[in-house]
Amino acid sequence: MRIDEATLNAVEKWVADEFRSVNGQFQCIITEALKKNGRMKKEKSEKEEDSQPSTD
Repeated sequence: MRIDEATLNAVEKWVADEFRSVNGQFQCIITEALKKNGRMKKEKSEKEEDSQPSTD
């Protein structure tokens, strides 16, 4: 992946604050963008799953 130096520097500072890896942060950013734009199905939260009636 090609990324400009300023963007990479900003991400590196961000991950240092959150004790993540750069790759992990990119994965998080990409996943959130895909979900936000309807390109990836959003996962149900545990709260939503608990409130659903059981189909057993």
